[in-house]
Order: sequence, then structure tokens, then C-alpha cells
Amino acid sequence: MSKKRSGGIVYSTNPEFSYENDAPEEQNTLPPAQQQLKVKLDTKQRAGKTVTVVEGFIGKNEDLEKLGKELKTKCGTGGSAKDGLVLIQGDYREKVLKWLQDWGYKAK
Repeated sequence: MSKKRSGGIVYSTNPEFSYENDAPEEQNTLPPAQQQLKVKLDTKQRAGKTVTVVEGFIGKNEDLEKLGKELKTKCGTGGSAKDGLVLIQGDYREKVLKWLQDWGYKAK
């Protein structure tokens, strides 16, 4: 049997009790000029494989996935976009940084 996560609340005898879910709301996507993105190389937890990581994206998951798809297409390689990170397989730091700056993003 699977247990549902209730945040530790099992039962309340208070008749005015109302359970509120503390799920974070999805933020609106900032314009490219206001995004502070960082491009770095990572090999930890990846069996020695090199991955270019773009972090610091603030916005909706759909926009993050769109950015990730554009970068993967430009690099001609695979990757993923989730949890505010875009992962590109391989060392494409210079190319990704140049494309992000050309598209109007503030990137380091």
C-alpha cells in the first residue's frame, strides 16, 4: 500500500481546522534580460561523464523545457531540463554561453 503525504497531520479534533497544502507556486518567467544564468561543467554523480549545466533559471517549467530544447538542438546532443537546471551532455560551455548572451540572457 502506498501512503499519501499529509505533512505529518493524521487527524485533528479542531472543528475549524483546515488543511493547507504548502506547495510552492510556480513563478512567472522573467524576461531574458533579468535572468541570472550560470554555465558550468559537472562530472559529479554521473559516472565520469561530462555535463554542461545551466542553472539559475527562474520561471515556469514549460519555458525551462523550451530553453533546454533549443540548447540541445544547437549543440546537437542530448540532455534534460528539470528543477531549474538544463543539462547538456558534453562540454559545450563556450557555445552555450555565447548562445545565451546572443538571445539576451545575462550569463556567466
